[in-house]
Amino acid sequence: MDAAIRYTRSGDVNIAFQVTGEGPPDLVYIPGGFHHIELSWEINPVAQFLHRLATVSRLIRFDKRGTGMSDRMAELPTLEMRMDDVRAVMDAAGSDRAVVFGSADGGFLSVLFAATYPERTSALVLFNSRPRQARSPDTPWLRTRAELEQRLEDVQSRWGDLDAMPATVKDAIPSASEDDLRQWVRVARLSHSPGAAIAYMRANLDVDVRDVLPLIRVPTLVMYRSDLKTVPVRPSARYLAEHIPGARLVELPGSDLPAPWGDQERLFSRLESFLRDVLEGKVGQPAADRVLATVLFTDIVDATARAAELGDRSWRELLQNHHDAIRRQLGHFRGREVDTAGDGFFATFDGPARAIRCACAIRDSLYELGLEMRAGLHTGECERVGEKVSGIAVHIGARVAAIARPGEVLVSHTVKDLVAGSGIELDDRGEYELKGVPGHWQLFRVKALEP
Repeated sequence: MDAAIRYTRSGDVNIAFQVTGEGPPDLVYIPGGFHHIELSWEINPVAQFLHRLATVSRLIRFDKRGTGMSDRMAELPTLEMRMDDVRAVMDAAGSDRAVVFGSADGGFLSVLFAATYPERTSALVLFNSRPRQARSPDTPWLRTRAELEQRLEDVQSRWGDLDAMPATVKDAIPSASEDDLRQWVRVARLSHSPGAAIAYMRANLDVDVRDVLPLIRVPTLVMYRSDLKTVPVRPSARYLAEHIPGARLVELPGSDLPAPWGDQERLFSRLESFLRDVLEGKVGQPAADRVLATVLFTDIVDATARAAELGDRSWRELLQNHHDAIRRQLGHFRGREVDTAGDGFFATFDGPARAIRCACAIRDSLYELGLEMRAGLHTGECERVGEKVSGIAVHIGARVAAIARPGEVLVSHTVKDLVAGSGIELDDRGEYELKGVPGHWQLFRVKALEP
């Protein structure tokens, strides 16, 4: 490995990245768990895997914020912060569009990125990935939350112990030699402190991308190994392939969770075939006019009565101050104003946590003007036509806002699933029927925000 490791800024954070190979295509590799873009080359199977990836693509790798050579953070990064990092790294690498290859829990970020930025994603590859971490009624094969919590305790008790940790990961990488396992543990130890490792793993416990899967509009390859002992990936892979439109499902022999171990010839045979089809346009192209977005609707409580009380001139002045306050917060949180009707605002965001924090900031700034507002948010597929945004997600967001009580920021279950680990506390507000929208919808009130 002789490619230089460089840094780029993502907000206030420095992200370390490296580009090897020439391509086409560009490929952003997002492994699961713990890694270090420089030290990973010292693990022989990983180095061989990365060299092979760099022969079939222009390989772009980076250390997730808070890990490896990237900046440490006081707060736990959200998935949308990590999406910002992917975009920043692609920009710094001069990549307009890339195949996004996510392995294990790297699949969560990869799925969300592909759905949110189809114009930057030429294809999606998922390897031994899952739709969520913890068991649910329609994913009964996954571990319970209690089992996952116990695993966190086991990992924390052994973290950094070069004698105990290899035994912990042996079941996940049965083909690895003792030397490889010790090298893997060393890299993990140098990439994360014990607290950072557990915080990273705990944040993933509640991540759930099931609602996002049907919204992916890019060519997708789902690969899994058939005989894993630690994680039942076969049902998870089938779930992903069944819910992502047009996805290819490939079963590979072997029992190693990380992609770099095990049979590489069959893995690369299937991967290279897929990449050729993507380059030659034999699989569907991204629908850049349809994207995953979070919609926010706000309106003033008792606006009509307040207008009558103040009179036309004073109300117009207050309404202008209201508009100015909301636009300041939209600018700060990178929201995009779509429409304004009287005292109501409609805006979109590329991340639900940012949208929630913006809604709460708007609410607080309007209190200072003597105004009370309600807000509703939903994350779903939106169609972009010029500056306009439409689709069922827009209608759902508006209906959620209509149910919100004075001073309340109300969100859908999809939003809740995507802000896991963000420090945003939510209270269950029960199930509701949304006018004109099929089914029952579970809604949640924003209770508190961690700074």
